[in-house]
Amino acid sequence: MNIRNTIYAAFALLLITSCAKMGSPDGGLFDDTPPKIVSTSPADKSTNVKTHKININFDEFVKLENAQEKVIVSPPQLEVPEIKTEGKKVVVDLKDTLKENTTYTIDFSDAISDNNEGNPLGNYTYSFSTGNQIDTLEVSGHVLAANNLEPVKGILVGLYNDLSDTAFTKKPLMRVSRTDSRGRFVVKGIAPGNYRVYALNDVDGNYCFSQKSEQIAFNRDSLKPTCGPSLRQDTIWRDSLHIDSIRQVGYTRFQPDNIVLLAFTEEQTDRAFLKSDRQEPEKFTLYFSHGDKELPKIRGLNFNEKDAFIIEPSQKNDTIHYWLRDTALCNQDTLRMEMQYMMTDTTGILISKTDTLEVLSKESYAKRLKQKTKRYEEWKKEQDKAKKKGEDYEKEMKPEFLEPKYDIGTTISPNDIITIEMPRPLRKCDSSAVHLYAKHDSLWYKSQFIFRKKEGTPRTYEILGEWRPEIEYSIEVDSDAFEDIYGLVSKGFKGGTKVGSIDSYSSLFVTLEGVQDTGVIVQLLNKSDEAVYQVKAKNNHADFYYLKPETYYMRVIYDTNGNGIWDTGLYADKQQPERVYYYPKAIECKAKWDVTQAWNVNTTAISKQKPLAITKQKPDKDKKRVDRNAQRARQLGIRTTNN
Repeated sequence: MNIRNTIYAAFALLLITSCAKMGSPDGGLFDDTPPKIVSTSPADKSTNVKTHKININFDEFVKLENAQEKVIVSPPQLEVPEIKTEGKKVVVDLKDTLKENTTYTIDFSDAISDNNEGNPLGNYTYSFSTGNQIDTLEVSGHVLAANNLEPVKGILVGLYNDLSDTAFTKKPLMRVSRTDSRGRFVVKGIAPGNYRVYALNDVDGNYCFSQKSEQIAFNRDSLKPTCGPSLRQDTIWRDSLHIDSIRQVGYTRFQPDNIVLLAFTEEQTDRAFLKSDRQEPEKFTLYFSHGDKELPKIRGLNFNEKDAFIIEPSQKNDTIHYWLRDTALCNQDTLRMEMQYMMTDTTGILISKTDTLEVLSKESYAKRLKQKTKRYEEWKKEQDKAKKKGEDYEKEMKPEFLEPKYDIGTTISPNDIITIEMPRPLRKCDSSAVHLYAKHDSLWYKSQFIFRKKEGTPRTYEILGEWRPEIEYSIEVDSDAFEDIYGLVSKGFKGGTKVGSIDSYSSLFVTLEGVQDTGVIVQLLNKSDEAVYQVKAKNNHADFYYLKPETYYMRVIYDTNGNGIWDTGLYADKQQPERVYYYPKAIECKAKWDVTQAWNVNTTAISKQKPLAITKQKPDKDKKRVDRNAQRARQLGIRTTNN
């Protein structure tokens, strides 16, 4: 007797027993059977089809989940097809003109389930042809984000039999699929021939790469789909813990089935002026969509622009801060100016453009003056009250001070650098007023250090000391060491820190295999996939000293242009993004331990390299039929058998 008959017999007995008692009988068996297709019109895999309307009939009422996202029609439809349910059937109405001698596939994925219990039909693809044969070849693979190997969910993947480089920018994709939560895709219904494969986040719905903001992936190598018989191992589980048997099953293998596309978004090089902003009265900021080697030229219309600014451009010159030197200019609510800058015209050429700007302060001078007066009155009231009580009081209100931000932890490692960030540009920086002391045998001694500006970061300074394990340090800064351009000076500062013992750290020594000899950056990552340590490999070796005892992950970047960062690709130049590899396991670094790790970056397929623990795009749970009748039988103490 099989399990279903056993359950029916058990529930029949339970129903008889229930009827002999006062009370309501049990609700009966659940409908755990997925919907079944009873017919299709036209028939699945029909040829010489002329109709635009497809009906798929089921044995029960069904529903569609996320049809717009999950159901893929190939070839792609420029006019969105109508896909809906009507009772016990799914209806697809194709709005585009049908192409001659073409195989059409409608991939429903797992969108179809029964209406009451939600039992999934499972992955289902319907196909027909407008010619006299059905094309059945398939290709499959993964789309990963080029910068961090994250699976890219929901991106289009498509083929061209036109192998020219312009096809991707001029023609709609021929056959398409969409990636699932694992970044996996399967393009079906392919005719024999040679193809190129692309991925596209199709923003404007034209199925070709027409906007720089669209995420893309491409492979210049052509592929030739094939198929043939193959074997795979199927594991039969007795229960969730025990394997019953392993058997070999024959199937048709479609190849290539291991395509990897690395998706990227091109750098936005079109330059346009976005906005001006003046959050603080002392500075205003100009924002551009992209930087230019030449900064804008400013001509004041209600002020003299000569020597009026200290200019702080961002690294890419797309955000530019203008600090006003003169306090009188800071108190001016509106700055009217003429700005001459380079912008991209409709043909993609940089041209000179002149705009007139009115930059308004977020808070008016009158409001700031009122707030200052209020603060003085509150101070005066407190001092008068103290004077009447015979307590100590201030005769003059204390001036405002420049308040640098000191980044000094209570403990540091020998690799750390202490930073001091200034809130405004400086007029004076007296490095002789900065001191470093080290404690040896309860006595403090002067310690050697370097004090310098931090490269690439405005208004930030670094203290580089010879930090020795188990030594306590004191960083002391005299008052008036720093003075900003408005005359505010800094107060004295004293901060202490201590370097941990050698035994409190770990070291990691990495030997790389299968990589280029130069231009390789090795990064250690935390559990959030963020780089916490970085070195440039030398002779295929990367050494990390004084690591905090933690779990790390590892990434390699091919720094092709040597600028120290990952760079994206450019389709017009056929330039792929810089390659990235992930070590497929976690690396446990413990105190007092030196860890040696060899890593061949090509041993593990790139689609399987990134550890799931730091993968943000987690795979969706597969829809599975749950046998709730068996569950109910167990709850009722009814024994069932699979024999």
